[in-house]
Amino acid sequence: MSSQSQPLSPSFSRPFEHALLEVAARPFPWGPGALLVVAFGLLPWLADDYWLNAILIPFLVLSLAGLGLNLLTGYTGQTSVGSAGFMAVGAFATYAFLLRVPALPLPLALLAGGAIAAGAGFVFGIPSKRIKGFYLMVTTLAAQFFLEWVFTKFPWFYNHASSGTISAPRLEVFGHDISGPGGRYVLTLSVVALLTWIAHNLVRGQVGRNWTAIRDMDTAAAVIGIEVDRYKRLAFAVSSFYLGIAGALWTFAYLGTASASSFDINRSFQILFIIIIGGMGSIAGNFIGAAFISLLPLFLSQAGQALLGSSVDPGQIQNLQKIIFGALIIAFLIKEPEGLARMLRRFAARLAVWPLRF
Repeated sequence: MSSQSQPLSPSFSRPFEHALLEVAARPFPWGPGALLVVAFGLLPWLADDYWLNAILIPFLVLSLAGLGLNLLTGYTGQTSVGSAGFMAVGAFATYAFLLRVPALPLPLALLAGGAIAAGAGFVFGIPSKRIKGFYLMVTTLAAQFFLEWVFTKFPWFYNHASSGTISAPRLEVFGHDISGPGGRYVLTLSVVALLTWIAHNLVRGQVGRNWTAIRDMDTAAAVIGIEVDRYKRLAFAVSSFYLGIAGALWTFAYLGTASASSFDINRSFQILFIIIIGGMGSIAGNFIGAAFISLLPLFLSQAGQALLGSSVDPGQIQNLQKIIFGALIIAFLIKEPEGLARMLRRFAARLAVWPLRF
């Protein structure tokens, strides 16, 4: 039998198949550009106030918060459940800059608030030099409760308001009023798009490669010359910077008013669920997970009303959401730790080579 008629051996066909799937799974270069054109050019005109206020703005802010936590947990392997605490630092710091430095433009106030949050993250990241895993998670949990207590205990942070809340001032960017839903959406989208681009380049550069090496095995990373302690603290600072800006946008672009309880432990778990469901170590996974977290309650509410009518108890729907979230967290951790992002890439790869293989 000639060599031309012999079937491919498994040692050749399997690597070839895997390479084909990897090539098919790569995103098209025009994909992000098309999404930005739709997001900037169409949605502000097509979406009504409800979609802008209740769905798109919180989706973008939660995506940014998930991105911040993903840089720390997904890329560097440092467990944290104190995300909402650093969001609170960014929100209250930005409020203080806008209140006490009226001439400061809003973009610079957001940047300054993020810088204060980065400093707080750097401080609370110092214990990562000695501890990791469960013990580091407990440390970040302590940071969450400590920061929440600080912003409740000291009235200076909320300008001695009797309600204990901070309210968004009139939002302006270079003299243009952006207090309307469309203006706040464009502001949020611009900040999220810019920071996502920065994170995309960061994780693919030397810093990102060092973070990944620390995540995979910090002892081996130290052996090859990576300053493990320095890059761990850097990850905490960068993550907290993103979370701080997300907290400021959550307050000023979405809620309009907030208190320390707006950034409680439940918010930290919500952000953690976003990166678990969307995919740890994935930029796109943050947006997928945030979309899932944002749209699932609406879907369950509509489905409950359609199936059971007005007799359905909203509290039961909320309990059902918690049950579904819990089941999904367990399922993803066991079956697909890389989340929905990996599942969608695999499906797109198989679809690209269909009908040869599916």
